[in-house]
This record gives sequence, C-alpha cells and structure tokens, in this order.
Amino acid sequence: MRRFLGGNLRLQLTVFFGLMFFVAGTAVLAGAVILVHHSMEYSLEVIPAEFSTWSTDGGVQIRKGQMSLFIDPASRQIILASMDHNLAVKGGLTVLAVGVVSATLGWLVAGRLLRPLGRITATAERIAGRTLHRRIDLDEPPGEVKRLADSFDSMLDRLDQAFASQDRFIANAAHELKTPLAVGRTLVEVAMGRRDAPPALVRLGENLLEVNHRHERLIDALLTLARAESATGDRVPVDLADVARTVLRNTGHLAQAQGLRVGAELCAAPVAGDPVLLEQLVRNLVENAVKYNRPDGWVEVRTGTSAAGSRITVSNTGSVIAAHEIPVLFEPFRRLVDRVGSARGSGLGLSIVRAVARSHDGDADARPRPEGGLDVVATLPARYPAGT
Repeated sequence: MRRFLGGNLRLQLTVFFGLMFFVAGTAVLAGAVILVHHSMEYSLEVIPAEFSTWSTDGGVQIRKGQMSLFIDPASRQIILASMDHNLAVKGGLTVLAVGVVSATLGWLVAGRLLRPLGRITATAERIAGRTLHRRIDLDEPPGEVKRLADSFDSMLDRLDQAFASQDRFIANAAHELKTPLAVGRTLVEVAMGRRDAPPALVRLGENLLEVNHRHERLIDALLTLARAESATGDRVPVDLADVARTVLRNTGHLAQAQGLRVGAELCAAPVAGDPVLLEQLVRNLVENAVKYNRPDGWVEVRTGTSAAGSRITVSNTGSVIAAHEIPVLFEPFRRLVDRVGSARGSGLGLSIVRAVARSHDGDADARPRPEGGLDVVATLPARYPAGT
C-alpha cells in the first residue's frame, strides 16, 4: 500500500483512516443487520395470544378488528430476508456516503496536522542550500511536532556556531601561515639585493623564493579547499561565461608561454553562488589544462546550459590517461606524475574544482580523450533571471 501511494504522507493518512472507518462501519452495519434479524424473528414468534390463533399447518392467524393476516413459516423467512436486504443496502449506502465525507475531512485535517512538518521540511531544504541562519520558529501549542521543531532549531544553532568557528579558524590560519612566508620572502629578497651578495647567495635566494612561492600556492589551495567545503554564505547570480572570459584574459600569458592555442565558445551559463569560489573553479580548470599539456597543444573552454544545468567544459591535449585513473585526479594531493610528466602542482586543483561544484549543489567529472588529454566538466544548477 505504501509503495502504491508513494511518499505522500498526507495521502497515506487519509487512505488509512478512510479504510479504518469503512472497516468499522461495515462491522457495525453487519452487527445491526444480525441484531435486527434476530429481534424481528423473535417478535414474529411471540405475537400476543389475544391477537392470534394457531392453524393446523403451523402458521399463525392474526386478527385485530376486521383485519386478519396469516403468516406461515415460509412467509416469515421471506419477510426477514427482505428486511435484511433493505437494511444492508440502505445502511451500506449510508456508510459509503459518510465514509466519503469522513475521508474528505480526514484529508483536510491531515493537511492541517502535517503543516508544521512541511515547514520543517522547507527549512531543511533551505539549509541544504547553505543558509544556516534560517530557523523554523514554529508557533504551535506544546506537543511532539513543536518539540521536534525546537530540537531542529537547537541543532541549527550548534551547526551555525560550528561553521562560524571553522570560518574564523580558516581566517586565522590564513594569517598565521602566510605571515611567516611573507617575512621569509622579504628577508631573502633583501639578502639577494645587497651589492656585495655573492653569486652563490643569489642562486640560493632564487631557489628559496621558488620554494617559498610553492608553499604560498599550497597554502592558498588548502584554504580555498577548506572554504569550498564549508561554504555557507548567500549566493548571488553569476554567469560562468563572464567568469571564463575574465580567467582566460588573466591566464592567457601562461598558454602563450607554452605555445598553446586557446579556443573559447562561451554561451550564457547562469548559476547562483559565491563569485570568488566560482572564479577559482574556472581558474583551476584552465590552469590545469595549460599546465598538463604538450608542446604545440591546445586548450578549449566551452560554457552553456543543458538539461542537467549550467556547465563549463575545459578540454586540452596532453598525455594519454586511462579511464580507471580519473578518480585519482580528484583526490587531494594525488598526481599522476608518471603519466602527465609534471610534479609542479600541489595535487589540489581538481579537488578544489569538485569541492566548489558540490558546495553549489553540482558536481565535476572528467573524461579521457583517446588521443590524450582530458575533457573536464563542471555542472551546476542553472539559475535563470526572473521573468524568463
């Protein structure tokens, strides 16, 4: 029954109580028919003597005034059967009519009783959209549903505090981790800038600056990944096509330095999200496509919409990658050094892409190209402007 009715709790309650009423009404009607049958049978058998005389064939002759009625056993059974049928038919119709009215009232009452649960469900759906500041604030008399709503609000308060604490930790970590690196970089640059700095010191300083720069990129990637996985802010309209244009304009020199051809087919791809995180998503896709490429290769960026939502696809040439190695690319700190021939990255690029996509209710995946390289696709729920 539950499988037939699906997950509609209101409909399930209405059908359940309607069936209970029909079962109870049928039982009462059957009991009434039996009681009336036996009562009338007894009444026909105990007619007062002054109104009846017994006939020789076992029938009863009833006289009162000028009227007389003879009821033999066969006629008595016909009378009882007709009365039982009449009572069953009319009683059944009455039960049916009252049952329909009761089911209608049950539907209305079930809707009223389940309305608070609907508010709880709507709030939970908004929470899934990363809006922890909302609360149910159910204004109902004390009871099970009221207690459930209050417990849900308390849980949201604790979650909100936990995420706020995590955001503060990320901000503090960014400051505490970046400050020593900035100080170290400054000291190395000052030492290299001295007039009497020997060539060996200059070469050592260049190596230290490269290591320092790598550490800064790693810390930025870690902080971005943490922010993406805990993103709870309000979302604003963003067009992935505009973001892609900005990223391509800012990273064009990287492709030129490697002699890569860059193509773009940018159609409108409206989404709702954090502009900074979405720009980081697109930037990581483009930089990965440029970094893990082959000489005289190409990079192509496409945006648009489909039935699944708004999407951005970044394709590139490169080393041949097997399909079973694709999941490894999205794991933090995992690089296919032997296949792509480079260990320059931190191993967080595609991890950040997937984390940002999932924090916006989307996802990211990749497909290997037979001739080498990848097609990486990030899909997010489309958000169309109001009125369209």
